[in-house]
Amino acid sequence: MALLLAAVAALWMFQGLGQGNRSFLLGLRGAKLAALVTVAVAGGVSTILFQTVAANRVLTPSIMGFDALYVLLQSGLVVALGGAGFVGLPPAAKFTAEVAAMTALAALLFGTLLLKGARDLPKMILTGVILGVLFRSVSGFLGRVLDPNEFAVVQSVSFASFNRVDVTLLPWAVAATALAVAAAWRMSAILDVLALGRDPAVSLGLRHRAAVLAVLTLVAVLVSVSTALVGPVAFFGLILAGLAHGLMRTSRHALLLPAAGLSGAILLVGGQWLFERLLSQAATLSVVVEFAGGLFFLFLLLKGRIR
Repeated sequence: MALLLAAVAALWMFQGLGQGNRSFLLGLRGAKLAALVTVAVAGGVSTILFQTVAANRVLTPSIMGFDALYVLLQSGLVVALGGAGFVGLPPAAKFTAEVAAMTALAALLFGTLLLKGARDLPKMILTGVILGVLFRSVSGFLGRVLDPNEFAVVQSVSFASFNRVDVTLLPWAVAATALAVAAAWRMSAILDVLALGRDPAVSLGLRHRAAVLAVLTLVAVLVSVSTALVGPVAFFGLILAGLAHGLMRTSRHALLLPAAGLSGAILLVGGQWLFERLLSQAATLSVVVEFAGGLFFLFLLLKGRIR
């Protein structure tokens, strides 16, 4: 998978360079390549981690209202600062504030759901859906008090885009993602025990509450970084988790985590190459990814893959 990713990345980086300023084009493509790989790795690893904690192959962090929380934060900033003030925010400060806010709120949300005895799947999904509806309702109310120009600013950042990545944020995003992924991989053995369920894990000597809180913190960081970098991508991680389990045919997280990240990077880089080079931007990659992820989610439900 790593060799395939290298081949796809090389194809996307070097095809059609021509005789122009190659260093300039390679710099632009390199920055976008780093963003695509970062988002893919964060999405795949965070979904595997969350599904392990939730003991469910259908749930993802975004289903629990995370994307709605991001849109609410953007709407609140535009209302508080105005369109010009929002656009004029320093990218690094805005990125840091968004990641910090979403990490804190997500950890609180997931921790409450998973540590307070909410083990019933319908109750968990319903709680996440209700919170998502609440966040979207507040965002909609805030959108109604905005003038059309400011509302257009909110709309522009409410959907995922792999073409508007701020290169100044990449070092921070890559560093945070790399640290979180490294921490998750070092916890592979703990995750294997955690996947057995609470009672078997406790009987094997695992400090279940501390392990769950640590995993949820990593999930919150990864999803926050990915969302703040390109926008909300709800179902992408679900596809990557399904691919990882299908390709590896194992429950060992030492294999599932890198498989999810690599498969996501291959899909995003290959998809971006397809839309840019062959389809001339006739479609949007994020829209296609969300559509495919939604279909895969429905497929899992219809096939009864709830546990």
